[in-house]
Amino acid sequence: MAAEPPAPRRGLGRSRRRLLGGVATAIVVAAVFVFVLPRIADYRDVWAVIRELGWEEALVLAGATLLNLATFPPPWMAALPGLGYRRGMVFTQAATALTIVSPAGAAVGVAGSYAMLRSWGFRSSQVALAVAVTGVWNQFANLAFPIVALALLTSANQKHAALQTAAVIGVVVLVVAVAAFALALSSESYARRIGDLVARVARRIGRLFRRDDVRWTGEGLVRFRSSALGLLRRRWHVLTLATLAGHLTVFVLFVACLRSVGVDAGQVSLVEAFAAWALVRVLGALPLTPGGVGFVELGLTGALVAFGAPNAGAVAATLLYRALTVLPTLALGLLSAATWRTHRPEGVVGSRE
Repeated sequence: MAAEPPAPRRGLGRSRRRLLGGVATAIVVAAVFVFVLPRIADYRDVWAVIRELGWEEALVLAGATLLNLATFPPPWMAALPGLGYRRGMVFTQAATALTIVSPAGAAVGVAGSYAMLRSWGFRSSQVALAVAVTGVWNQFANLAFPIVALALLTSANQKHAALQTAAVIGVVVLVVAVAAFALALSSESYARRIGDLVARVARRIGRLFRRDDVRWTGEGLVRFRSSALGLLRRRWHVLTLATLAGHLTVFVLFVACLRSVGVDAGQVSLVEAFAAWALVRVLGALPLTPGGVGFVELGLTGALVAFGAPNAGAVAATLLYRALTVLPTLALGLLSAATWRTHRPEGVVGSRE
C-alpha cells in the first residue's frame, strides 16, 4: 500500500501569508514615503517648515502629547475594575507598542494584553470582556466621527467626496452594528442567532483569503452577553466618556501639529481639520498595514491639501502628528513590555480560571 502524502502544514501557510503581508506592507510604505509624498512636497521644504518651530510650539506639542498619553488607561479602567491607573498605563502602552511593531498587528497586541492581565490576577472572562467592550466602543467612535464631521461641513456649506463616502458607509455600518449589539444584549436567543450569523459570514470571508481560523459560534456571544450586561449597566457612561476623551485628545494633538507648522485657520479651519482627522481614523482602523502606516499619511496629507493647506505644511503636519502619536507610545510601550512583570499587584484581583 502506498504511503499517504503528508498533510499540508498549516503553520507553514500562515508563515508564508505573514511573510507576504510583511513584503506588501514594505512596498506600500516605500511607495508612499519614497515616491508619493515627495511628489506632494519636497522633503527639504518639509524640513524647512519643521525647523521653524520655536520653543513655544515645542511646549504646546509636548503638552498635547502628554495629554494624549494620559488618556490611554481610563477606558480600560472602566472596562476592567481594579486595574488602576499606573498598571493601566503600563498595559496600554505595551499592548499598543506590540501592535505597532508586529507584522501580525492587532493579534499580537491582544495576545500580549491577555498575558499581562492574566499574570496580574484578572480572570480570563474579565480580560475577554474588557477586550471586547473597549474594542466595540472604539469602533463605534471611529464610525461616528466621520458622520459628525460631514454634518459640520454641511452646516458650513462645504463638501468632501471621500468624507461623504466614509460617512455614508459609517452611518450604515454604525446603525447595523448598534442595532445588532442592542438586540444581542436583549435576549439569549437573539445573541445566539446573531453570533451564529456573524460566524458564518466571517467563515465565508475567511475562505476568500484562505483563512479557516474562525472557531467561535453564537454561544460565545451568549456568554459575552451574560457578563457584559452587568458591566455596561454600571459603567457604560464612564466607558463612553473615557473613550471619547481618548480619541479627542488625539485630535487636539493633530490641531497642535497643524497650527505649529503654520497652517492657520484661514487655510484649514477647525471643522476641516476635524473632517480630515475623522477620515484617517477610519483608514487607520482598517487592517491594511500595521497602524495604517502609509495609508494614513497619504490620506491625511491629501485631505489637508484639498482643504487648502500648502503642500509642504500639509506633509509637515502629517509627519509630525504621526511621529508624536507613534514614537512616544513606542518608546514607553517597549519599556513597559520589558518591565510589566514588576508591576504585579500585591493582592490578586480575581481568582484564576
